[in-house]
Amino acid sequence: MNWRLPATIGVAVLAVAGGGLGIALADDGAARGSISCPDVASQLPAIPARAQAEVDRNLAVLNTQIAEAENRLATTKGQGGPNFVQNAILGPLTDKRAATIDRIAISIGRSAARPQGLERLASCSLSDEEAAPPESEEPAAPPTDEGAAEAPRAGSISCPDVASRLPAIPASAGAEVDRNLALLNTQIAEAERRLETSAGEGGPAFVQNAILGPLEDKRFATVNRIATAIGRTAAKPVGLDALAPCVLSD
Repeated sequence: MNWRLPATIGVAVLAVAGGGLGIALADDGAARGSISCPDVASQLPAIPARAQAEVDRNLAVLNTQIAEAENRLATTKGQGGPNFVQNAILGPLTDKRAATIDRIAISIGRSAARPQGLERLASCSLSDEEAAPPESEEPAAPPTDEGAAEAPRAGSISCPDVASRLPAIPASAGAEVDRNLALLNTQIAEAERRLETSAGEGGPAFVQNAILGPLEDKRFATVNRIATAIGRTAAKPVGLDALAPCVLSD
């Protein structure tokens, strides 16, 4: 798995062949540039045979995520403010990649040494950043139609409690479980702040796509780490991933 794949995609055609992934690139002339992400496959250690299929599946997911972000970049031209691309596209993409990369590391770690430091490969950037409007252009005026105003963002984010659903925690896993439970609370607090500071950005699906969706990805990875920590010395709890999704409550 020492293939070095280009991680910048214009219009991507994904193909899974053998143990690797192929990406065909085409220049679509997107006005906002293209999304560039670090290559994950080339940074992986030797992959155990029993983990190969799962790793390949998640590598394909990483490329699908970039392709979807590229498509969104092209189809949302002119939407939101100067931070729209970061908040609604690059930020959620980073969150999704972090969760997928974590699944790759966990898969390898089941039968070999778990690779460390892969999380640094999650962040992506815009290779030719033109997301912000030129300074000479007038900023978009807020909507004057009262029916078009986005009032519902004043609610709060409600997530299932994970701690109360855990079995007895082995002493050897206590510190790691506590650390990840604290991280779950931090993730909710960060999503709450993002909900407050992004009022007025994006369309009706903005909260789901840019806040609740990425929060679910982060929680999924964190909950999985909790289950893995417990499973090292006791029965691994199952079904905790059902606690990852959150909702917006009034």
